Amino acid sequence: MKFMLIRRGDEDTEAGKLPSEDMLQTMSDYNQRMARAGVFVFGEGLKPSREGCRIDFHDGRPEVRRGTFATPDELIAGFSIIEADSLEEAIEWACQWPTMDRDGNTRLELRRFYELEDFQTGPALESHRQLGERLARQPSQLNTHLVFNGQCRDALNFYADVLGGEVEAMLPFAGTPAADDVPESFRDRIIHGAVNISGRRLMGADMTGECYTRPAGTRIQLEYDDIAAAETVFGRLAEGRVVDMPFAETFWAVRFGMLTDRYGIGWMINCGTKDGDCGPPTSVS
Repeated sequence: MKFMLIRRGDEDTEAGKLPSEDMLQTMSDYNQRMARAGVFVFGEGLKPSREGCRIDFHDGRPEVRRGTFATPDELIAGFSIIEADSLEEAIEWACQWPTMDRDGNTRLELRRFYELEDFQTGPALESHRQLGERLARQPSQLNTHLVFNGQCRDALNFYADVLGGEVEAMLPFAGTPAADDVPESFRDRIIHGAVNISGRRLMGADMTGECYTRPAGTRIQLEYDDIAAAETVFGRLAEGRVVDMPFAETFWAVRFGMLTDRYGIGWMINCGTKDGDCGPPTSVS
């Protein structure tokens, strides 16, 4: 059974007063005890209601009311999601809430989640079930991995510079268990490299001659809202290379172009749709 353990608000939480270091550590210890017991799922704290709002619907029309809201003890200051075999077990864990919190004068609320089995079987329930199964199959990240013939270090450093990313990994074969599987001259090449671009990763590795296959049939697609930025990136990636499709207006985009860069990697760069936010082009190149 899944429960929400709700920590009710008070004057301190509504004032935005942050917990002390000792309180943070005490809560961490409490959460870790639940985690070790297989009970804790996750927990979060909420900012004061002045940074939130309430939305009331009247005859289908939303009315947004900004905080602050009155009566802090009726508000939610934070919550933990826990899984327990019964309400009694959940209560036992709730009763172990750290007494350091407000000198032992805290109000908690424990609420059980509905589960699909609580509802009557039918098409609507099946729709919810299918959505849950589909979301469960989705990865936490979707990244791009590239292969190079000894140019990975140069390529990823170049991409980080062009795309405003940050190199977060550049691991050579030397010093890894795979070092003995490659020639001595190849051990300074990269077995794993990664560039972080706003949480999305462009990864790569070098392959020895017999293992390397030039990328074919794939391209990395970049989306931009700004014409000048997109044009700059296109130009830098295309330096010294033959452009596959010039960066220009198309029937669907304000600007679009394709190229294969100096490392043999294909790119597609798109800037806005005709009805998007990019705006009309000032000229067509």
